[in-house]
Amino acid sequence: MNILTTLKLAFRALWRNKVRSLLTMLGIVFGIGAVIAMVAGGQGAQASVRQVFQNLGTNVIQVMNGSQSSGGAAGGMGSKMSLTWDDLAAIQDPANVPTVHWVAPLLNTRGQVSSDEQNWNTTVYGTTAVWFKIRNWDASAGSVFDEDTGNSNQKIAVIGATVQKQLFPSGAAVGQVIRISGQPYEVTGVLDSKGAGPMGDMDDLVVIPVKTYQQKLEKGLAKYIKGQLVVSMMSDDQGDATIASITNLLRDRHKLDASQDDDFRIRNPAEFAKAQQDSTNRIAWLLKIVAAVSLFVGGIGVMNIMLVSVIERTREIGIRMAVGARPIDIMTQFLVESLALAAIGGLLGLALGWEGAHFMAGYFGWQFFFPAATAMIAFAVAGGVGVVFGLYPAIRASQLDPITALRYET
Repeated sequence: MNILTTLKLAFRALWRNKVRSLLTMLGIVFGIGAVIAMVAGGQGAQASVRQVFQNLGTNVIQVMNGSQSSGGAAGGMGSKMSLTWDDLAAIQDPANVPTVHWVAPLLNTRGQVSSDEQNWNTTVYGTTAVWFKIRNWDASAGSVFDEDTGNSNQKIAVIGATVQKQLFPSGAAVGQVIRISGQPYEVTGVLDSKGAGPMGDMDDLVVIPVKTYQQKLEKGLAKYIKGQLVVSMMSDDQGDATIASITNLLRDRHKLDASQDDDFRIRNPAEFAKAQQDSTNRIAWLLKIVAAVSLFVGGIGVMNIMLVSVIERTREIGIRMAVGARPIDIMTQFLVESLALAAIGGLLGLALGWEGAHFMAGYFGWQFFFPAATAMIAFAVAGGVGVVFGLYPAIRASQLDPITALRYET
């Protein structure tokens, strides 16, 4: 019997039992769809975590003021002013910390910001031009600070996309005037949108030069940095070495002996990002396992239905053998039926996986991924499921005794 005849007979048999064939395929459909959707979702989540890390800055660590105790109650991080402007200069000196690329001060406070018609409560930052380089943050309109404006006391501001939307919903912000604590500032740039981050909306901010911040919002220049230092390293793998060098430098500058705790704190956002990435990877693997189990269960369903089909068609098998069909022909027919169920289910599963990946990307707000390699592997696995789980029913059908089969009553 040639393959075309076998295929024709197989599809005719499946079509005779359309509902049962469809129900049998559902296990394969949902199994493959789940595998693809889960892998796509895992890739999207991982890309989202990587994007958050990139938004925090390239090779960045944060040096913050420490905490102090009063009456037995410990204050929070930053409650003790210990970082000075001289500390910033010392950290920036390659002779002290050779792995440091850039250092920028970052002062911040919450404040009411207004335009002629709107107002908005946001975070106001004071920093230099270097901070924008550390954060890999450019302007979508206008420009960020350059070295001169960032170190000046000009009353200028760069605003985030959220602030622009709230204060200037119907027009461009660059060149307009906003008021911070009653003082007018000219908007010189609007930052590219970065979306949500670990601390909330990253676009909800106003940035002014650090000297302007000190004079207008802190009311005078101070010895201590009432904020933090954002430090960019030369490469990703220098985090531990940089932290150790800065720790030793600041302890020496602050004259702390071995019995005293650090009066500052150093945070490495890369550790947070790595922990998030590891957690995402574990969840992704768990989802893959669940999807694989679903595919396995679908294969069992195929075998179960094919065994039922062999029993129902025992007399048909006997007639075919009686007119000359060989055991290999019988086995091939049932194997092809099983493979056809798995293949059709696989194609429908690919479509379901595509739609599932689209839905998850839209719902969670991450980038759409369609794992083509995983899809091909899943489709191949579906074919393998059809062969493996259809082999036993096919062999059983081919080994029926023709005489017994002819006498079988349904």
